[in-house]
Amino acid sequence: MLNQARVRAAQVTDIPALLVLMRELAAFEDYLTDFAVDAQALCERAFGPSAQCQVFVAESAGVPCGYAVALLIPFTYDLRPTCLLKELYLQPEQRAQGLGRQLLAGVASWAIDQGAGRMKWDVLVGNSRAERFYQCLGGRPVSKWLAYEMAEPALAQLAGQLPG
Repeated sequence: MLNQARVRAAQVTDIPALLVLMRELAAFEDYLTDFAVDAQALCERAFGPSAQCQVFVAESAGVPCGYAVALLIPFTYDLRPTCLLKELYLQPEQRAQGLGRQLLAGVASWAIDQGAGRMKWDVLVGNSRAERFYQCLGGRPVSKWLAYEMAEPALAQLAGQLPG
């Protein structure tokens, strides 16, 4: 229920619930077999002294049911960081109740507090429900750029670090 729902910054005590939610997202996006996050890594990367991201938790009736992970890409063309929404996930039964909007608003507020000039994210091809959600909040697809990636074997080859 929306009146019992809230979004807040994640805490170390949320790690077990976050790992469950992250695995659910990994299953949905079909990378569960490659999922390597464990409690120690999540603690170090999200809550340690050299935290690399900001994590938000959505909870309904006090139970975590979704999360968002954001990070900053420092100093782009206008000397303001870009907020990268890396992950946003809500359990299916919690969708269409306003929690996704609250999660995204929490990330947006954090981004503004960090001086970000924009927020960017990717949407899984074929996830039209997510596309509609982001578009109704003012997001728009960017067709100017084509996403590329380079997996570890290609990185090693490019860096000249392939085992010989």
